[in-house]
Amino acid sequence: MSLAVRVIPCLDVDAGRVVKGVHFENLRDAGDPVELAAEYHRQGADELTFLDVTASSSHRQTMVDVVTRTAEQIFIPLTVGGGVRTPEDVDSLLRCGADKVSVNTAAINDPTLISRVAERFGNQVLVLSVDARRERGDRHTGSGFEVTTMGGRKSTGIDALWWARRAEELGAGEILLNSMDADGTQQGFDLEMIRAMREVVSIPIIASGGAGKADDFPPAIAAGADAVLAASIFHYGKVTIGEVKDALRAAGYTVR
Repeated sequence: MSLAVRVIPCLDVDAGRVVKGVHFENLRDAGDPVELAAEYHRQGADELTFLDVTASSSHRQTMVDVVTRTAEQIFIPLTVGGGVRTPEDVDSLLRCGADKVSVNTAAINDPTLISRVAERFGNQVLVLSVDARRERGDRHTGSGFEVTTMGGRKSTGIDALWWARRAEELGAGEILLNSMDADGTQQGFDLEMIRAMREVVSIPIIASGGAGKADDFPPAIAAGADAVLAASIFHYGKVTIGEVKDALRAAGYTVR
């Protein structure tokens, strides 16, 4: 029996409020994270992802109080990311109710963070968030996809496919692949990027960035994703989780 495709709403949180923009810029308010989490649980979300989008760039830790209150409202797996720099940060978030923790900038700065977290808590706890975009100008990373940090504002020169493969070797249990080119555009997922990533890693891939309608989701699974994540189309009521699952079922995929 095939594994069910997971549909995951993402709460991008800044200063205690859910926000959304295009390419992580011009952020606008999308509501209270605790209220939205409860609503998505009611709609049938399979998991929930909570990303403190300015924790790393502001050099602070994830807002533990908001994570705690969010976790109290839902009975589905909760992934939390943003400002996670040490295994102790992971321990704190797990104690607050997170089931998985997402790392990005800190893992790039110190790849041993991945192995240290995986060894202490198990690789099922660790999600590597990869904010990737197509190379620009004369940058050449190999695959044509470059890792960025700080919400896509900072180039790293690191090849995204090489980094994901290395992270899997170090113990990452899942890849959250976010297309910075597609993020917030609602023009569809970056299928080429998903296919390329699927060829180099065997761990689950969560496709993120670009969903604009229910019919955008099945192609992401066909390209190799195991789960699909979206934010603004859910927050502003453009598409419901039920409609996404209906589209996936109609395309022949198993959903919960």
